[in-house]
Amino acid sequence: MGNFDEKTRVTQVVRPIAGEEDDVQRTDCLVVIYTKEPTLLGKRFVLDDTPTRIGRGTDNHIVLDGDSVSRRHAHFESRGKHWIVTDEGSTNGTYCNDEQVLREVVLANGDRIKVGATIFKFLSGADVEAQYHEEIYRLTIVDGLTQIYNKRYLYEALERELIRGRRHSRDLAILMFDIDHFKRINDLHGHLAGDFVLKDLARIVQSRIRRDEVFARYGGEEFCVILPETLLEGAVELAERLREQIQDHTFVFQQDKIRLTISIGAAVLNADDRNAGELLKRADERLYEAKNAGRNKVCA
Repeated sequence: MGNFDEKTRVTQVVRPIAGEEDDVQRTDCLVVIYTKEPTLLGKRFVLDDTPTRIGRGTDNHIVLDGDSVSRRHAHFESRGKHWIVTDEGSTNGTYCNDEQVLREVVLANGDRIKVGATIFKFLSGADVEAQYHEEIYRLTIVDGLTQIYNKRYLYEALERELIRGRRHSRDLAILMFDIDHFKRINDLHGHLAGDFVLKDLARIVQSRIRRDEVFARYGGEEFCVILPETLLEGAVELAERLREQIQDHTFVFQQDKIRLTISIGAAVLNADDRNAGELLKRADERLYEAKNAGRNKVCA
């Protein structure tokens, strides 16, 4: 939205905290960690006013665009040493750490609040400034929606593994997969359901990979897994397990039950690969072979 910044008011005021922290200055705030609006990503909204209202209407303290945001969506209210988030009967709901706010929730430092397609992170305490800068750094390597690594980190990690693999003659494999007919999910159930599916799928896959493997969101509904010291057979075996688990899982968003499948391409490092991009390209080609073969398949 062209005039989005003009409709957003940000005021920074340092508030003293009563009790043991009377001598410490603290400014509780919300930081945007995921949004459909690139200019909004990383913005800090200091919780100065109580209540601080958020919604689509221009009379809110924080104004968000989008059909999934109600005119008066939610508000943040200070009570003693705590901040409370309250949903104001919004059409699509307010979420705290992926749980719907049925009435109100007491916020803890680090909580994630989702309003429409935008996710805020609540920062509180004496070191808010340091937390804010740490969060800005996280935004450069972590996808705000799924909380897994992003495309930039994927390339950096893959280049490191490629160099290590060649230096020590180690195998290296990669999986690239995406959700079959993802647009249909958005069209039938809405974009908020699509966001939920992406997060839940990331959670499932993250639980199935080892600590030395890197799982990242490549973009949109595409994901990648870097598999160090793994032969093609091992990569295909993992890919089949992931494909079957996603196929058998029921994604439940509000009252909707959603079933989906994924298509997966697998590739391994060979002597002709000059950089990470070439290995990714081969995995991507195998992914499209899987889709052209009818989807819900693994090609290597």
